[in-house]
Amino acid sequence: MLAIYKRELSAYFTSTIGYIFMAVFLALSGAIVWFSTFFSASTSFANYFFIMIFFFIVLIPILTMKLLSEERRTKTEQILLTSPVSLAGIVTAKFFAALTLFEVTFLISLLNLIPVSRYGTVNIAEIISNFIGVTCVAASLIAIGIFISALTESQFIAAIGSIAVILGTLLVGLFSSSISNNVIRIVVKWFSILDRYVNFRYGIFDVSSIIYYVSISAIFLFLTVRVYEKRRWA
Repeated sequence: MLAIYKRELSAYFTSTIGYIFMAVFLALSGAIVWFSTFFSASTSFANYFFIMIFFFIVLIPILTMKLLSEERRTKTEQILLTSPVSLAGIVTAKFFAALTLFEVTFLISLLNLIPVSRYGTVNIAEIISNFIGVTCVAASLIAIGIFISALTESQFIAAIGSIAVILGTLLVGLFSSSISNNVIRIVVKWFSILDRYVNFRYGIFDVSSIIYYVSISAIFLFLTVRVYEKRRWA
């Protein structure tokens, strides 16, 4: 599992995907910090983290689109399917490789907050809470992206599919208020990844939301393993 994790992490930088992801992420984060703090004359970073999540619609598919689809296209998935590492170990290693690159880039982007902190009072609890919340959101979206990548051998289709699903999970909560049936509205809101982030935005450490995000990640990683189990015996 560790060998696969290292291979996948290094693969981001032997191709251009890792560099593209980091460059786009850091450029966007710098622009958002300027807009949400300097332009708004505010030292609160809640809006910065919240706005950044919406750009995951494009950023996360960059990370996940080739993780499994490329293996299928190049026929190297047969090596994975017959390797001594369990399918769960393979999928988990790829997940953590993508999450590691995200976290490293995310931490680097936080350097943008230093200039603001020099000219005003910064709420550290708010930053920590939002950092945890954004990490949880990203982890669940990466798991979704990996699952979609496992369904096709085309990176393009994997990217478009991930964009569509991530967009849906982020926006579904906005439409739930227009649903008159209370039961259906509750079910729809359960699928809203963004709704669970609200408490983190205001500096509240929400354990139930963390459990929700971990559950979403586990469910989609499990489904990915099931896809490969089916393919192994096909």
